[in-house]
Amino acid sequence: MMARLIVENVAALPTATRQQQQQQPTPEGGNNNEEQHHFSGKNANNNVISKSTTTANKKFITEALRYPAKMLGCATKSILPEYLFSEKLSSSSTSNVTDSIIVPTSNDEKSDNTTTTTINLIPLSRLSIEVKEAVDSDPLYGPRHDKERHNIGIEYELLLEHTLKNMGIPFETEEQLRKRGTAKTPDVLLSCPVGLKVRKKKQLEQPIIQQQSPPRSASGSFEKEDEYEWKIICWIDSKALFGDVQTHTNSVLPQVETYVHRFGPGLVLYWFGHAPLSRLGDSHGDVTVFAGDLPELFLLPTGEYRGQSGRQLF
Repeated sequence: MMARLIVENVAALPTATRQQQQQQPTPEGGNNNEEQHHFSGKNANNNVISKSTTTANKKFITEALRYPAKMLGCATKSILPEYLFSEKLSSSSTSNVTDSIIVPTSNDEKSDNTTTTTINLIPLSRLSIEVKEAVDSDPLYGPRHDKERHNIGIEYELLLEHTLKNMGIPFETEEQLRKRGTAKTPDVLLSCPVGLKVRKKKQLEQPIIQQQSPPRSASGSFEKEDEYEWKIICWIDSKALFGDVQTHTNSVLPQVETYVHRFGPGLVLYWFGHAPLSRLGDSHGDVTVFAGDLPELFLLPTGEYRGQSGRQLF
């Protein structure tokens, strides 16, 4: 997080440079922005610039965090003019020859029409060195941690597939869906809708770490029927994280609603628990949120119950 703040405030973002050029006065004494957007007003002009440059800025910042030497190595090109004085105050960026970037400077033509390239070693900017140090020392954010979270997500997707296979529930994986050209791909698309019983929202007002399926009596019937409700699901999306309100509302719910529009209702499985269900949106009841592990029992259209230990009939 600190590395991102440094890049956002000190680095010369490509779009910031373009915006400064657009705001420079014209030779006649006017302003380019005012002349081009005379009828739209200053606020409208700023909105247009911000919308067109946000994507480019995000890409530049992401690349700078991944490759600070490449993106921020040259001080004159990567640092805003008002912060260039910091390079003169830093002795580490000039004295350490090992921290350098290779830059071709000139091509000299020989008599036989061949060319040679002169290579100079330019010391890395203080900005690039400090950004790399900030990324390496951050315990929660950064490219390395993004990769680790991605790998954890894949592991839990494989666990989901393995569990469904053991339960005897047919499904298609995300990779199989992509091969047949499906535009939106949940982690698992069930071959047939299945039912599961979950506790009603009003019964779950606390954060959930491990959500349990309803208990059953010796005869196989469910106890405390009034506390549970049946849900039909057609897909399952695995989330190897804790489902807090902000993440669920801003990221997960918009994503899974596209699955609802294409495949019907489904299940979001938060392996590390989630916030109280009363605070999590469910897309008008079409998105079921579950915590900790898959439900212990699924009801197939044939009337069979499939559990973690295989086929169960009641």
